Amino acid sequence: MNLISDNKSNSGTRGTGVSPVNHGLKACFRHGAYLPHWEIEGGVYFVTFRLADSLPRYVVRSLKAQRKDIIKTIKKSDKTPTSVENKSINKLFSRKFDRYLDSGRGACHLKNPEIAEMVANALCHFDGNRYFLFAWSVMPNHVHVVVRPESGYNLSDILHSWKSFTAKRANKILKRGGRFWQPEYYDHLIRDEKDLKRCIEYTYYNPEKAGMDKWRWRGCISNINNGLG
Repeated sequence: MNLISDNKSNSGTRGTGVSPVNHGLKACFRHGAYLPHWEIEGGVYFVTFRLADSLPRYVVRSLKAQRKDIIKTIKKSDKTPTSVENKSINKLFSRKFDRYLDSGRGACHLKNPEIAEMVANALCHFDGNRYFLFAWSVMPNHVHVVVRPESGYNLSDILHSWKSFTAKRANKILKRGGRFWQPEYYDHLIRDEKDLKRCIEYTYYNPEKAGMDKWRWRGCISNINNGLG
């Protein structure tokens, strides 16, 4: 199955419309509180954002310290980390974060069906307009999406819109105030068709991996949905 094509499907089912990363495209760099963020025009991203209480502070501090130690070790050899090394480091710590998240830390407000449904609807609301959603899953304490911003929109603004709207609605449902989402998010720029398929499958199957076989709040593009069960 070819997940990468130059055009949308003409069959009435949305095609992926994805091309491999073109290094000649316009790119911008933003350094977040923890992870660096690269945004490339036409890029497709695997993104994870989480609830504010989803990870204990000592876990976050420990992972940050481990990451700094690795980079420090590389710099001791009188060189800065290459893009490949940075990518490997970010992937390593993304996996560590995901393992902690899947263990169900914190209040897990997204287990509340009303909140999970509201977040799912928010993700899908501008699909096909501001962005193209390849896959998404609303987990008990975090969210995964595979998304491509459409022309005129950027990833950071899309994330801000999702999180701002859903935080206000969720706090109203919970009759509480304060921070709902962790400000930072993890994003991975998808490189090619193989990477795209891996990220879609990871996102769609994340509930099963976390032991939730009948989890409702997830989806993926229809032309590969049949292959994902």
